[in-house]
Amino acid sequence: MWAVVGLGNPGRRYAQTRHNVGFLFIRQVARNWKVRVKKRRFQAKIAEVERAQGKILLAIPQTFMNLSGQAVKQIVGGRKIELENLVVVYDDLDIPLGDIRVRKEGSAGTHKGMTSVIQELGSVRFPRIRVGIGPLPAEADAAEYVLSPLAPGERRLIDQALLLAEEALAMILEGQIDEAMNRFNQKGQGL
Repeated sequence: MWAVVGLGNPGRRYAQTRHNVGFLFIRQVARNWKVRVKKRRFQAKIAEVERAQGKILLAIPQTFMNLSGQAVKQIVGGRKIELENLVVVYDDLDIPLGDIRVRKEGSAGTHKGMTSVIQELGSVRFPRIRVGIGPLPAEADAAEYVLSPLAPGERRLIDQALLLAEEALAMILEGQIDEAMNRFNQKGQGL
């Protein structure tokens, strides 16, 4: 079984912000797979779907970003997900807007949601897809920036990045994470 978790903040106030790219991704995948992410379980809204790769749980945590690990830990424990079958999708200020990066494992960097996930799981060994929302404008406060709405031009680039992320997810689910890293971890692939 797989779990794909998008990080973000619950509530309408945050729905279209840069920090909710993970939620936008899960909603896009759910639409394309013709499922609704609405069942409440594991401190998250979830949908479970059978695909060629087996059963896949899509999740939108209902904790706030900085507590995302609580929901992820419940999902992993509740469904007995192996960490190599957990894919976390989230925004990243260190990646240019419109680009994505795929990793098998690694640190959280400055992302507090990922810090929470890593602390709760006690491991950095799980795949992730990072969606670029950077760079942080000069003189901008990072917290204010990530919690501000995407401008129309930015949203177009994010939508393109989410399509790339969906391609990367398909490759990961097929056991092709190395190929996904080779394909998507190049600068400027989204523009």
